[in-house]
Amino acid sequence: MGGVKDVNSKEEVENLVKDGSAVMIHFWASWCDASKHMDQVFSHLSTDFPNAHFLRVEAEEQPEISEAYSVSAVPFFVFIKDGKKVDTLEGAYPAELANKVSKVVGSIHAGEPAAPASLGMAAGPSVLEAIQDLAKVNSSPQGNTHPSPPAGITDLNTRLEKLTRSHPILLFMKGTPEQPKCGFSKKAVEILKSENVKFGTFDILSDNEVREGLKKFSNWPTYPQLYCKGELLGGSDIIIAMHEGGELKQAFADHGVDDDVSKSAVVEPNGQKAGVTDSAGLSSALSSRLESLINSAPVMLFMKGNPDEPRCGFSRKVVDILREEKVNFKTFDILSDEEVRQGLKVYSNWSSYPQLYIKSELIGGSDIVLEMQKSGELQKILIEKGIISLEERLKKLVNSAPVMLFMKGTPDAPECGFSSKVVNALKEEGIKFGSFDIYGDEEVRQGLKTFSNWPTFPQLYYKGELIGGCDIVLDLKSNGELASTLSE
Repeated sequence: MGGVKDVNSKEEVENLVKDGSAVMIHFWASWCDASKHMDQVFSHLSTDFPNAHFLRVEAEEQPEISEAYSVSAVPFFVFIKDGKKVDTLEGAYPAELANKVSKVVGSIHAGEPAAPASLGMAAGPSVLEAIQDLAKVNSSPQGNTHPSPPAGITDLNTRLEKLTRSHPILLFMKGTPEQPKCGFSKKAVEILKSENVKFGTFDILSDNEVREGLKKFSNWPTYPQLYCKGELLGGSDIIIAMHEGGELKQAFADHGVDDDVSKSAVVEPNGQKAGVTDSAGLSSALSSRLESLINSAPVMLFMKGNPDEPRCGFSRKVVDILREEKVNFKTFDILSDEEVRQGLKVYSNWSSYPQLYIKSELIGGSDIVLEMQKSGELQKILIEKGIISLEERLKKLVNSAPVMLFMKGTPDAPECGFSSKVVNALKEEGIKFGSFDIYGDEEVRQGLKTFSNWPTFPQLYYKGELIGGCDIVLDLKSNGELASTLSE
């Protein structure tokens, strides 16, 4: 075989995969320099291993192929053998690429290094140097792109902690300051530039381990994420709100980027210096008061204004979400008490408002609460903490759209034939529907069987009432009754 073949259809890939040969696929993009440099390594490897198929796919031009292999960033490599995907690699790591190719082809075993020719001699020093240059820090005054730490660091949390502290102000974003890859990242960069501060950036599209790991590390599910001195300030909504409210510059100062506020003495209302009892610099009296406030209700919201008269859009958003979830909650107006307003930022290590607590545990601000509601995570936490029951959650889920399908996988990527048939039937009838992937939530998967008295999936609901599974849906469609049943 030898050489790299550009493929332009999913069928081309499937035909090569079917014969059981070793197949390597490089998903690339014309705008990505790392893709171009890694492609040179990939081409040299194709010469080293002439008995394997080396395929190149332009990810954005071939969405059907990219979706089939769950490609979300470039460069991305897929390794196939005996008709099955056996490994993947995301990012510009020439040594790992060579090792993975060698293992798939069978010339080495796990734990052994690849042959020198596969690593550098074949690719040439200029190619490897170009790849290393991609990781060098850009020393421009308003945006440093930080490299990934060495591959030898195996403790992800240690790596993430070092990353978050690698610059006093660090933005984890999609793309770079010069080429943002999403509107929210672009807006965050614009705000930081307008604040006239030096900041570093990390492109989470270039490193999936960091991209996924940081979500858990920070308990923040979306990007961008802004850190100051290793502490999370928040995402896009919070950055915008703090900037517009004049609080972002103060937050930087609070974290010692400007004036090290954390070292100033805490002063009690009587004017006396307080006894500092914790590392945050809060007095024992204030810490005790804040703890008491947080524990004053199972669901506690610190907000600007009150539920009937919110004083900012973000507070209003969280109030609306809690009301939609039909949750009883208590609030505290931080505009009415400056000591609580400033103290809670330090106590919670969260620099903006609103702040939502469930059973004394900080959940986050408006960004996180909204994201958690959309994903169903908020209801899960409310159930786990005993705030609402599983039955209440299931009732809300089946009523979350007029036509609601509980399936295996998603409408774009069903993971069983029955789910796929129901999705196709609904689409062919032009019926809009919501969906829930039961593979992503074992509690819902098992609970819904009892709730509906229906033991299998998919399950289709209309206005909260069960219609049935695959057979019933297909029967309704063949009888011309599906559309009318779902519109009565």
